[in-house]
Amino acid sequence: MSGRMKLRNLTFPALASLLLASAALAEGDAAKGEKNFKKCAQCHRILSPEGEMVVKGGITGPNLWGVIGRVAAGDANFRKYGDSLKALGETGFTWSEEDITVYARDPKAFLRERLDDGSARALMTFKLKDASDIAAYLATFAADTGE
Repeated sequence: MSGRMKLRNLTFPALASLLLASAALAEGDAAKGEKNFKKCAQCHRILSPEGEMVVKGGITGPNLWGVIGRVAAGDANFRKYGDSLKALGETGFTWSEEDITVYARDPKAFLRERLDDGSARALMTFKLKDASDIAAYLATFAADTGE
């Protein structure tokens, strides 16, 4: 399966949630996301490929530099990905700003839908209401931006 979500098994509420999440992307504010990233920094850091620590954070989660455009579970320096996220990465799924937004709002539901597996689990237990802002902030560190 490609990085696109399968829509045939979506219930109306799930489809409505996806549409609202897509609409919210247009409202993502990177400056707000930078301020709100402190929640994420409990587990994640943003470390440039050159070794510059942009955001000092935890190591429980992977480095989020370049996460937009990266294959799921694709940080070669991080070894503690959950099985479901690894399975998603094995499909070739690549993170987009929209996907990060939807994932961060409900990681378990995102993985279950993407993998079409009702038993999929996420190690990330937080559900972020301001996910579109944080995704917009992370997009400023996308691997293909040269930033």
